[in-house]
Amino acid sequence: MNQQSFLDPDARRTLRGTLDRVIFHNEDNGYTVFKMRVQSKADPVTVVGAMPVPQPGVGLTVTGVWVTDSRFGRQFKMESFETLLPATIEGIKHYLGSGLIKGIGKKTAARIVGRFREETFDILDKDPDRLTQVKGITPRKVSDIKAAWAEHRGIRNLIMFLQPHGVSTGYAVRIFKHYGVEALDIVRENPYRLAMDIHGIGFVTADGVAMKLGFAPDSDIRAEAGVLYVLNKLTEDGNVFYPYEKLIHRSADELGVETGLAREALRSLALEERVVIDELDDPDSGPFKAVYLGRYFHYESRIAHYLRRVLRSPKSIAFQEPERLLLNVLGMLPIKLAEEQVEAARAALSDKVLVITGGPGTGKTTVINAIIKLFEQKKAKVLLAAPTGRAAKRMSETSGREARTIHRLLEYSPREDGFERNEDNPLACGLLVIDEASMLDTMLMYHLMKAVPLGATLVFVGDINQLPAVGPGNVLGDVIASETVTVVRLTEVFRQAAQSEIIVNAHLINQGEMPSLSHTGEALSDFYFIRQDDPERAAGMIVDLVKKHIPRRFGLNPVDDVQVLSPMHRGSAGVGELNARLQEALNPGKAALRRGERHYRLDDKVMQIRNNYDKDVFNGDIGRICRLDAEERELTVRFDERNVLYAYEELDEIIPAYAISVHKSQGSEYPAVVMPVLTQHYVMLQRNLVYTGLTRGKRLVVLVGSPRALHIAVANNKTRKRFTWLARRLAEGL
Repeated sequence: MNQQSFLDPDARRTLRGTLDRVIFHNEDNGYTVFKMRVQSKADPVTVVGAMPVPQPGVGLTVTGVWVTDSRFGRQFKMESFETLLPATIEGIKHYLGSGLIKGIGKKTAARIVGRFREETFDILDKDPDRLTQVKGITPRKVSDIKAAWAEHRGIRNLIMFLQPHGVSTGYAVRIFKHYGVEALDIVRENPYRLAMDIHGIGFVTADGVAMKLGFAPDSDIRAEAGVLYVLNKLTEDGNVFYPYEKLIHRSADELGVETGLAREALRSLALEERVVIDELDDPDSGPFKAVYLGRYFHYESRIAHYLRRVLRSPKSIAFQEPERLLLNVLGMLPIKLAEEQVEAARAALSDKVLVITGGPGTGKTTVINAIIKLFEQKKAKVLLAAPTGRAAKRMSETSGREARTIHRLLEYSPREDGFERNEDNPLACGLLVIDEASMLDTMLMYHLMKAVPLGATLVFVGDINQLPAVGPGNVLGDVIASETVTVVRLTEVFRQAAQSEIIVNAHLINQGEMPSLSHTGEALSDFYFIRQDDPERAAGMIVDLVKKHIPRRFGLNPVDDVQVLSPMHRGSAGVGELNARLQEALNPGKAALRRGERHYRLDDKVMQIRNNYDKDVFNGDIGRICRLDAEERELTVRFDERNVLYAYEELDEIIPAYAISVHKSQGSEYPAVVMPVLTQHYVMLQRNLVYTGLTRGKRLVVLVGSPRALHIAVANNKTRKRFTWLARRLAEGL
């Protein structure tokens, strides 16, 4: 766009008039093109600029400069604006009937304006009870309109305040709902609260608002918010705490302030109990101070308390002749257990808490089923759960018994905003088995342990060599490292499993050895490596594999059965680009709803990326868009047997899932997995990442990339250290 503008002070103009009609509006960034009737001009003028909620009929005062566009001619480039409520009867009727105010449609608006005329807005502001004078408006409806008008006015004022600072309309609505009618006052007084209190608004955005409001870069309030922001980021990276001195220097660097100011900010945060500073003693490096977000200090210390309490309590199920029972149950099983598996089953009879860990093909599922049979012989109630819906579903299929997600097991209550099951209302069971326990993060483990009955036997099952949980902590690893519970390691790969190249190569990778990359013979294998060093070509190959070759040779559905995993989000073979390509290849040309850079199409494969207890969907759940209404700007996703509705402002909770990150695949299993392994992904090339991706495939795994990249990953067993203290808290308490 070739534009000519004169940016000297004399070139700026202010226009006053009425918004006539909207030509274009982008919901995400507010960019708007509209026609405006200006008092001094006969014809409407074209105005371009950011406006969050353009509404025909409103009065406007806009400030900016005249420019000439090579295609569209003379336009007014708006830099700022103020809205005025319409003053004419027709304008008021149009404004109220636009759908902005819940409970007032076009007909109701016409009746209200017909009764109160130019006084309508004054009536709504000062004496809304008089609306009962309008035919069809009951006292109950007045109450609804009152609430909707107050919310609309509050949101409108907040949007007008935040719009120049780059805060979107959607976030403004979320801010208002969080703070209520005090939202604008709170944001003006301390804009940094946005970063602390509102999910999705980061410190950078809040800092930008604060700078424009005149807050100094070295203000105490900025330093406190900044230190908290840095600690939150480190927690999101998987740390439960962060060393005090490291946090001070990191915060000072990121904020551009002196370390003394960061120390003072941390002291204030500790006094306010937003953080906890704990004195710890490392046997290798000596005493040091650790800084926790307040809730994570509580989570970690209480996990240790609850787990120790279970360990010290007697079993509610007594096994008088455990060996005899074991022999009887082993005789009922269709296959003979290996000695390691027998040891695990025996331990479940004697110990309160047991960890069973092993790689693919080592018989973890067989052991779970044997332990369940042992407890069922004593008529014990058995509960089975896993961190994700897919893992719970797979557990149900392999055990023949109901398994639930941990969230559903603990009975989340939206009304109470918490779990119904806790230490005052524990679960009722004699045996609790948690599968895919490597996915347990600190917060989920805390809520789980609160609800475990004291007499229950608790069995954690998982593969310790997989990636740690996405959330903070390394729970399974810490429980094992504490040496306070019985741990049985399954290492023997059974004969049937040993015939799978997926399983053989997964174990080779786990041992630091390169898998076999060549396949000979006409018989179909379950593992292939396709050499391609160029990321762009590798991405093209992946699309062809998913769309054509795998469905043709293996009879698998390209959307439902094949899952593309990538180590990274960015790059030509990253999650973002692969999703765009796969969507176009597998689901082209259907009705779409756009949100930012994403296009949601009917029948798209999507993933929920946050726990939403109100909707009863959780991080990692995958579904298909079964209904899409572009006019109403909403869509419905089918998750297993349930349909879940998403309004436009909720679309940031779902992402396309033709390709997902390896981290997001944890706890899931797919008929086929296709994964790029390229030097482009160098920063993420780690043994446990490739191992995790490989073990997600059930019938087929295809790696596309360079042998060198795979060699780098296999050789790299240096996983990034997470700062946790659970292992020591457990060990020191016994």
